[in-house]
Amino acid sequence: MNIEKSKKIIVHLILILGSVMMLFPFIWMVLTALKTNVEATAVPPQIFPSNPQWENFKFIFTNMNFGRLFFNTAISTIIITVGQVLFSSFAAYAFAKLDFPFKNILFFLILSVLMVPGQVFIIPQYLIIQKMGLLNTLPALFMPGLFSAFGTFLLRQFFLQIPEEIEEAAVIDGASRIRIFFTIILPLSKSAIISLSLFAILYGWNSLLWPLIVNTAPEKMTLSAGLASLSGQYVTDYPLLMAGSFIAVIPLIGLYFIFQKQFIEGIALSGSKS
Repeated sequence: MNIEKSKKIIVHLILILGSVMMLFPFIWMVLTALKTNVEATAVPPQIFPSNPQWENFKFIFTNMNFGRLFFNTAISTIIITVGQVLFSSFAAYAFAKLDFPFKNILFFLILSVLMVPGQVFIIPQYLIIQKMGLLNTLPALFMPGLFSAFGTFLLRQFFLQIPEEIEEAAVIDGASRIRIFFTIILPLSKSAIISLSLFAILYGWNSLLWPLIVNTAPEKMTLSAGLASLSGQYVTDYPLLMAGSFIAVIPLIGLYFIFQKQFIEGIALSGSKS
């Protein structure tokens, strides 16, 4: 066996080990969802359930109003995704392709948002939502997430890759800036748009702290907030918690498998030019 083949075997073994380590929490979640609470908290840990409890999944839908939580999360996530893609792409195009006063200073201010913990904005955002009378409503879930500083940076980096000659040719043909943006820039930036969309979906779907603060009514909560209610101070029903978490994570896994090629391509290309 030559050295090159040995290196490949070692590399593949390391990758397989890393894959197993990444998949183990997910597999443990599924196994725990099928256990009783006694089996889930047994010491030493019991790996496989003695009698799979499929009733845990039924209980989640019938006793937790899981369908309503799923609907709230889906609507909030869709609006957040559309808002971030729309507003961030407008801002990114302006910073990448247009010249206007204080352009670099404004872009620096937007980037500075990424350097501040998100918890700093919670109180001002809460006060704004309260003044607008939107507490315990669906709009309260998605309004603060309609714009993304990270999305602006990501798309700006990608828009810088588009040659100026393409826009100049469109301008000579009489195209306006709006038409250039929608018919040339966005179609050429499909990979970056999909990448930002996946980030926005992940953000909206997994949001926990903000929904817990602005919405206290059970029918206005999201999946993350609803699942958090299953975790008690002294007693936690781990099988039900894992069953709900498994159902909640399935849409995200499906989206990633469908768009993983565009996601990786968008991230790789957006970081290749400053």
